[in-house]
Amino acid sequence: MSARACRSVLGLSEHPPCRTRPLRELRHPAHCCVPDPARVAAIIEQRRSRPSEVTAIRVYRGRPDPNHQPTPTSANDAQAARWSRDPRVQVIRRQLNYRGWPDAPPREKDIDVAIAVDLMHLALRGQYDALVLFSGDTDLLPAIEVIKQLRLCHTEVACWAGHKPLRLPDSQLPYCHFLNRNDWNGVIEDWRDFTS
Repeated sequence: MSARACRSVLGLSEHPPCRTRPLRELRHPAHCCVPDPARVAAIIEQRRSRPSEVTAIRVYRGRPDPNHQPTPTSANDAQAARWSRDPRVQVIRRQLNYRGWPDAPPREKDIDVAIAVDLMHLALRGQYDALVLFSGDTDLLPAIEVIKQLRLCHTEVACWAGHKPLRLPDSQLPYCHFLNRNDWNGVIEDWRDFTS
């Protein structure tokens, strides 16, 4: 890595992004069409204004309960195993909450807390020149605010085009990488047959 290159880490939440328009248009279950986090990171790496090298990718997501959702659980496990083959990728999973099941869908629990704690930990350790967070969860804004106020490291965000990016109050910060439909097509993996 040259002296001008930037070390960065990409954190992904709301993964898979089942509330995105491209996924809804595919008309497949959410576990079947999931973006590859390393490909997402590569797009953001190429678009950063500074030459960068993604050295760590952290994927935060819920894990279905095999007693309630055996097929999505198997797909989730297979995705985590495949992504973890890339030494930069660390998959952090928390069991989904099934309160109200089957009338209410399962929900992620404590994922935002895990991301916020990790953001602060990474920023305080100073191991990265930039942190790029792919999320629309406003619960993460306090962590971003503290990192900016204390000038711990540079922070950017990413989201799918058409979604509202995370922004600090009354500002256009942090900078947002908007990924579009072509990006989606370049990063999506078809998991309809995840057993092969």
